[in-house]
Amino acid sequence: MQERDTKFELLKGDKVLWSVILLISFFSVFPVYSASSNLEYIVNSGTTTSHLIKHTFFVVLGLGVMRLVGWVKYEYLGKLSSIFLGLTVVLLCLTMVTGQTIDGASASRWLKIPGTPISFQPSSFAYLMLTIYLCRYLTKTIKRERLPIENMFYIFGPVLLVFGLVAKDNGSTALMILMVSLIVMFIGQLDKKYIFGFVGLSSVLIGIFMFVALKTNLIENNRVHTWMSRVETFTKKDSQVEDEADKAKNYQVMQAKAAIVHGGIAGMGPGKSALKQMLPQSASDFIFAIIVEEYGFIGATVLIALYLIMIIRIVMIASKMPAFFGSLLVLSLGTMIFVQLAVNIAVAINLIPVTGQPLPLISYGGTSMLVTYIQLGIILNVSSRIQVYDEEGMGKKQSIEEINDIA
Repeated sequence: MQERDTKFELLKGDKVLWSVILLISFFSVFPVYSASSNLEYIVNSGTTTSHLIKHTFFVVLGLGVMRLVGWVKYEYLGKLSSIFLGLTVVLLCLTMVTGQTIDGASASRWLKIPGTPISFQPSSFAYLMLTIYLCRYLTKTIKRERLPIENMFYIFGPVLLVFGLVAKDNGSTALMILMVSLIVMFIGQLDKKYIFGFVGLSSVLIGIFMFVALKTNLIENNRVHTWMSRVETFTKKDSQVEDEADKAKNYQVMQAKAAIVHGGIAGMGPGKSALKQMLPQSASDFIFAIIVEEYGFIGATVLIALYLIMIIRIVMIASKMPAFFGSLLVLSLGTMIFVQLAVNIAVAINLIPVTGQPLPLISYGGTSMLVTYIQLGIILNVSSRIQVYDEEGMGKKQSIEEINDIA
């Protein structure tokens, strides 16, 4: 029995979740290697081998970071979240001034580390830190009535601040921040009158932002016109797309549809995608279409099944965790992963307008991948703190006092 405990110490936490993460991580190497030829021949960035090495490096690094997060008490992350959130807000401000574009993307979302070739997206880290911060604050004040001014300053303020800083160059992530924040408020038992008030306030501010961006030049280099164009293109039926301008706007969607249809039931085989060279962002935002083309309906179904197992295990972990902060944190981080997953697949099959959201653990790109591994690391961290009885028994269940965090 001792040997078994030692063997599995490296995989601390929920073993089923660990298994799913490892399977998806291993699988990600193949579609990324195949689709990265688009970056070499179309974007003229690196080689397929260099992109494979880079992606593999981030997978290994991500798994290491995920395990490292498991060694830190998740309560400490909650207590430090306000500091980390402040730092990411500063980085978002810097990105607005000195942001860069990479790998064919059209928005300035990346911040380069001075003296190095390394760039990252501060918005992804800000999104994560905001979610952890909200979980902590809602837990900390759950047993007392909050004054309206407290909710405005400590809940609405941070959410709207991060949303405003992200929205200019990354509208989809900004909307996801609002959506997930609302869900966190709801499951965090914030009074519904404040939730409805936040929805109303957010709607007004978004309307003002859209009006100013579309009708004035006060917000330079904003992407609101791009968003409106994508929505307009999405609402048009294929029969209405006649002129060359409309066809150009609809190009990504048409190529993604063609790739999915081309894949059929069993797919063309690993590396045999015929449309990866013609589909922009085929290694990142549209990689699901390439997966369907190469692995077919069967491969896509297996992958979605793995993601569903991941989400189910996350919900199970949250339901077993007696400490409110731990449970709320797991559900909130799981919601972030699920929303990103749903948006990526929905875009690929043309259920929603085109937007740039990567497929969790698979899409090429370091920042998003590392953030997802951190999220899963925190979830595994919480799962490792739950004492349950298995077939051999693991001792008594921890009391709430032993694992409750930040009252």
